[in-house]
Amino acid sequence: MPSSAEDWLPFLMAAADRADEIALHFFRNPGLRVDTKPDLSPVTEADRVIEAMARRLVRDTHPALGVLGEEEGEAAGTAEARLIIDPIDGTRNFVRGIPVFATLLAIETGGEVVAGVASAPALGARWHAARGGGAFRDGRRILVSRIEALEHAMLFHGNLGPGEAGPPPGIAGLIARVERTRGFGDFLQHMLVAEGAGEIAIDPVMQPWDIAAPQVIVEEAGGRATGLGGERSIYAGSLVTSNGPLHETALRALAHPT
Repeated sequence: MPSSAEDWLPFLMAAADRADEIALHFFRNPGLRVDTKPDLSPVTEADRVIEAMARRLVRDTHPALGVLGEEEGEAAGTAEARLIIDPIDGTRNFVRGIPVFATLLAIETGGEVVAGVASAPALGARWHAARGGGAFRDGRRILVSRIEALEHAMLFHGNLGPGEAGPPPGIAGLIARVERTRGFGDFLQHMLVAEGAGEIAIDPVMQPWDIAAPQVIVEEAGGRATGLGGERSIYAGSLVTSNGPLHETALRALAHPT
């Protein structure tokens, strides 16, 4: 088993390489099978094939590693570490032929995410980070922005409709206070915060496999990643990322409708 956060990256990159091939094979394929899960969210053949591939890779290379995945749940390992995978983050985009989707892979050890990869093959982009080693896009170091005034900030958000519990109560008030907004949603908005292209990104409903990789990438880029209540946890159920200086202001605004 790898002994450091950085040592996990080759394994995550190998899994991402295979996931990219599978995703691109199914993307915009007229024969793509799409089913509806009990929570009414879509799941595709690509989701299932990618997660099954990752689990096989774990068995072949790190059999002691546990796995937590969106489609097959948790499989305990004998090691303290586990792989957390979202095979297709942005499944609705994937189904509609929108190229904003990614495979998210992360290693959690002792309750801390120590390494993560977000690979978006249709965008030709991949982000990665290991604790203490910085964050990167396609091998280039990335850092959050230094903007400290909300009126100069770019705010990213996902769905503003009633689906997935709807947006936070203070979203309209926060939108009114920033300079610009963009509705990218899913993984991409958090990667853009990590790159310094925006200052705040909001996801009101998230699972651990949605949060794990973005958390380590944003934090290693110098930003913050918490739930709407300020909890720094991949189990918070929501995710707000920021460049840091604007984080508490954003959380307060989101909590209070205006």
